[in-house]
Amino acid sequence: MLTDAFSARANQVRTGRKLEFLTIGWNSLEALIAVAAGLLAGSVALVGFGFDSVIEVSSGVAILWRLSLDADPHRRERIEGVTLKIVGGTFLMLAAYVAFDAVTALWKREAPMASYIGIALAAVSLAVMPMLARAKRRVASQIQSKALQADSRQTDICAYLSAILLGGLILNALFGLWWADPVAALVMVPIIAKEGIEALKGETCCDSCH
Repeated sequence: MLTDAFSARANQVRTGRKLEFLTIGWNSLEALIAVAAGLLAGSVALVGFGFDSVIEVSSGVAILWRLSLDADPHRRERIEGVTLKIVGGTFLMLAAYVAFDAVTALWKREAPMASYIGIALAAVSLAVMPMLARAKRRVASQIQSKALQADSRQTDICAYLSAILLGGLILNALFGLWWADPVAALVMVPIIAKEGIEALKGETCCDSCH
């Protein structure tokens, strides 16, 4: 029975690793496209979205490190705590970056150009991220990993940011509402910061690991 439980956990951990490799691959591509398109269009929200993708790559690498040591129960708890703090720190870094750039854009009244590449990227991300987040939560629940649970919340937030970004880019492209872009970026900040603080405290929203 113990062997069966160990085998089942090992299978869940392998699934988790596959999901993180998928996260890292997708977000690396997303970051390149978003930052390039954002710089070309002068879009703070789009560049911030690209930076979020870089943060998610960092988080994914940390989770892979956590999962690679899952077979050692003595190290697992300590690594879990360290990884959760890394994920929390990346949230706060992102919140600070987005807030600074958005306020700067509003202050300088920097009007971004329409970015149809950004609109397409945000739409695809909005479709993909919720499915990836749900898959991560299932694995996190099975192996009782708060770090992976927090990482799934970061993937959820990527979906929220995609929706906010999509709205801002469309308003700017169709109606020339230049302020919609930095305002959309500012809407992201409290959402991101809240998740970062909870992760640093060792908490997760929608915590199913107890």
